[in-house]
Amino acid sequence: MGFPDRIERTVELAHRPQAVWAALTTAEGLRSWLGDRASIDLRPGGAAEVVWTSEETTAEIRVERVEEPRVLGFTWRVDGMDRDDPRRTYVEFTLEPTPTGTRLHLVESGFAQLPDDGHRDGYASHDDGWTHELGELVAYLDAAA
Repeated sequence: MGFPDRIERTVELAHRPQAVWAALTTAEGLRSWLGDRASIDLRPGGAAEVVWTSEETTAEIRVERVEEPRVLGFTWRVDGMDRDDPRRTYVEFTLEPTPTGTRLHLVESGFAQLPDDGHRDGYASHDDGWTHELGELVAYLDAAA
C-alpha cells in the first residue's frame, strides 16, 4: 500500500488577499504566526528561514514560485530527515478572493518519496503542524484587523 503524498487544507479568512499575502510573504508576517523568527527573499530561488526558538528548530526554505498576490510555493526539509538529505516537500499556498475575504488553499506534497520511517513521522508531524499553524495564521490576521 502506498503512502499518502499530500496534505491539503482550505481556510476561509475574513481578510483581503493583500493582508493574507503579507502574512505569508514577509518576515514580520511569518514570525507572527509560523515561527518566532523569520527571514525571506521573496523571489524564485530566494532563501527563507523560519525559527521556532522553543523547539530549537529551524526550517530552511527555498522559494520556488511567486505570483503576487495569488500563489506562493516553496520547498523545505521534512521533520526528522537529515539536514543533508536532498529530498524536500513542496508547499503551495493559493489565495482566492471571496465576497467575504480570502479562501486560502494549502497543499504540501512529496511525502511519498520518503523512506518508511521518515514518511510516517514526517507526514504526521506536518499534518498536525499545519492544523496548528493555520490556526495561528487565523488568530494573527484576526488580531491585526
